[in-house]
Amino acid sequence: MSKRFLLSIVLLFAVILAACAPAATPSPEATEPPAAATEPPAAEPTKAPEPTATTAPEPTAAPTAVEPVGKLTIWADDTRAPILQELAPAFLETYQVELVVELKSSIRDDFQVAAPTGEGPDIIVIAHDQAGTLVANGLLAPVDLGDKADQFVENAKSACTFDGVLYCMPYATENLGFFYNTDLVETPPATWDEVVTIGEALKNEGKVTYIMALTGTTYDLYPLFTAFGGYIFGKDDKGNYNPEDLGLDNEGMIAALTWVADNVAKGNLPTDTDWANNHALFETGEVPFIMAGPWALDRIRQSGVPYAVTNFPAGPAGEGFPFAGTQGFFISSQSENVLLAQAFLTEFVATEEVMQKLYEAGKRPSAFIPVLEKTDDPDLAAMGEAGRNATMMPAIPAMGSVWGNWNDAVTLVIQGKQEPEAALKDGATKIRNLIANPLTGMVNVPGSYQAQAGCSGDWQPECAATQMTKGDDGIWRSGPFALKAGDYEVKVALDGSWTVNYGVDGKENGDNYKFTLAADGEVSFEFDPETKLLNIILP
Repeated sequence: MSKRFLLSIVLLFAVILAACAPAATPSPEATEPPAAATEPPAAEPTKAPEPTATTAPEPTAAPTAVEPVGKLTIWADDTRAPILQELAPAFLETYQVELVVELKSSIRDDFQVAAPTGEGPDIIVIAHDQAGTLVANGLLAPVDLGDKADQFVENAKSACTFDGVLYCMPYATENLGFFYNTDLVETPPATWDEVVTIGEALKNEGKVTYIMALTGTTYDLYPLFTAFGGYIFGKDDKGNYNPEDLGLDNEGMIAALTWVADNVAKGNLPTDTDWANNHALFETGEVPFIMAGPWALDRIRQSGVPYAVTNFPAGPAGEGFPFAGTQGFFISSQSENVLLAQAFLTEFVATEEVMQKLYEAGKRPSAFIPVLEKTDDPDLAAMGEAGRNATMMPAIPAMGSVWGNWNDAVTLVIQGKQEPEAALKDGATKIRNLIANPLTGMVNVPGSYQAQAGCSGDWQPECAATQMTKGDDGIWRSGPFALKAGDYEVKVALDGSWTVNYGVDGKENGDNYKFTLAADGEVSFEFDPETKLLNIILP
């Protein structure tokens, strides 16, 4: 749909509103623009005629404020939001639509709850791997980049393409690079065997404490796993990730984790995998190597450690490669302004000026080719080279079943509590069970209140909006939920179904718990897995 047609719709809406207003009603006051917006610049006043004895200069009419006839809402984080808010005046002037940019920290989770009820935004800004579940649930609309499609990096577009349909306008990509201390290492290692050889020589000389930092157990170690032939999910004939082809316990993953276990046993690798602690090891010269992403550049640069970024070492399967991610703009399928949202993205965001600002603010390689080609940051350029064969993070719901058990398997090995093959096979079995039933492990309180709490209806044991979270004390909790005054009934259900449920006195398949709110208020729940008792916390 063309910009002219969209504008015609907006203007027609304005005419209808004007026709419906009473003739004697005075003109409404101009709506105050968002706090971060500025008034559109006034047109340059027309030069008045030279005064004569009989002619006085006519006063220039004051500019008329643009009255919005609609609103477009975006959820973004504090890095992107200010840049987008700057576009509000121009968007208002062009389409007579107010642009509202709201700050959010947990965009995907909040959107998942709000969108089905019609309360969510028109546009969200998230990473592509957070979109898989949203697409599966029908909450995102396809995006058409039109004649600007060829201005975006192909790998970035493919990241948020599901079943051949594009669901985002990408603006940035990101992946790890291999950093080395240039004071300690003259020529970076080409293989993981060389990492050990160089690192052990420095360690024996007393120059370093460990041969490499371990900033994590899963994503942060993926270039090592892939160098040995490891992978997480394979792909089907259409190029889509196949959740039935889990590679966590394949020979390559086992070989890579064995390499880790052997070097931990030798004292070459730390047993602490805390991200901040291991970055401190590199920044203070206690390790010569670290795998890090663009999000760590500021602290590495500020530390003063001499460094360079290069490709990942090779293993038996070839050069290692990292996971990669794409940041993008997604449009809600529940929005009443899908076409207008698309016009905003392609006409106002997909410009060299705005994309340059997003690049500078986020410090990530741009997915917009005109900006990417002008990148003058050597570190980002080196990371791009290190990620040239990167695997885009699987954006499928099954990936959510992987992280916890993958982390547990690697952690058990690093701590010397389990052998690599046994740990990975146990973890893979748990993941396959979770994929077969994605809600395995969920603890929920379904009941007659759930529609008010963000679910699509009541008595839904699978609703994510009311699922409980386990605390450090072993107690599961949910809420508070704002409810209207009235009588309610609930039960506790496990694994997203009614197969295992607990009622009054913790009895399996027992009677419903009942509670009453005399006035509107908030309700929370606590569940003790030992006693199977539910505690209902009322105002």
